[in-house]
Amino acid sequence: MDPLLSFFATAPKGIESILETELVQLGAVNVKAIRAGVAFQGQLKIAYKACLWLRTANRVLMPIMEFDAENPDELYHQLGSIDWNEHLDVEGSLAIDFQSSSSFIKNTQFGIQKSKDAIVDQFRNKFHQRPSIDPSSPDVRINIYANKNRVTVSLDLSGNSLHRRGYRSSGTSAPLKENLAAAILIK
Repeated sequence: MDPLLSFFATAPKGIESILETELVQLGAVNVKAIRAGVAFQGQLKIAYKACLWLRTANRVLMPIMEFDAENPDELYHQLGSIDWNEHLDVEGSLAIDFQSSSSFIKNTQFGIQKSKDAIVDQFRNKFHQRPSIDPSSPDVRINIYANKNRVTVSLDLSGNSLHRRGYRSSGTSAPLKENLAAAILIK
């Protein structure tokens, strides 16, 4: 039997309990609603099912490392200690989402830049080439969240936000996100 892995499904604030119920129905275990999402565990197939079937989630993240960092150099060093070749091919592409709350990095663009430098420098040092950056359609999307100098690094298994699954041919001037509409209908 495959080991249990930890995941986090993000959601708009206020609908965490609905998402929690959805995850239990999919077979996730140790499900716990917290602010702006739900932590859960399961085999990798549960995360894939979550990406396919969740109606109220924005993203499904798989944390790969958590560490303390009090400054940008510590962030760079810790990110450089992850073996990125396990997750990304040197000829692939990546995008980084960076959020910060009460932490050492206030400017998210700076956080993205410092994180990108750590990852591509590792590839450049090992392979003398680096992956490309593709914010719109990357092979791997990395989510980094710094909260009070505690940093969580996750792989974004969902790619684009789940409310953009591609079935809408064109938007309107003020569309309601599908995950919010689903939450209203479920409630």
